[in-house]
Amino acid sequence: MTATVTAGVPPLIARLLERPDAFEISLEAFDEVLKKTPGLLLLFFTEDPVRYRETLDLAVIAPELMEISVEPMSLGVLLPEVARALQPRYGFQRWPTFVLLRDGQYLGAIEGMRSWDEYQREMARLQQAAPSRPPFIGVAV
Repeated sequence: MTATVTAGVPPLIARLLERPDAFEISLEAFDEVLKKTPGLLLLFFTEDPVRYRETLDLAVIAPELMEISVEPMSLGVLLPEVARALQPRYGFQRWPTFVLLRDGQYLGAIEGMRSWDEYQREMARLQQAAPSRPPFIGVAV
């Protein structure tokens, strides 16, 4: 896939999108990308780095996570507007977040900034996990 960098993207995220294994995902293309991306896909749900400073930290961490993966992994970057629209599908509560998929199926999420040891443990665990339904955000009745 080729990246199309949207104007106004912070430089660290723009640099991330220059990688051959990374691409921006639009809301309209999301479901099609999931169908057409085999193997592991790490989704990076970004947020406004002024409000959520960890977004830029995770932009630096994403390539490191891909490097430690035991199998090839692609990186799909969801810019804030798209990330907010798709967040309910994956039910995470903290911004920014990584969601790991295999063949379009949910394996799990790593929310917010963590220690490097935690990232390593979580990525190893998620890569071994069976696909499951993502958690959802319940609505009070």
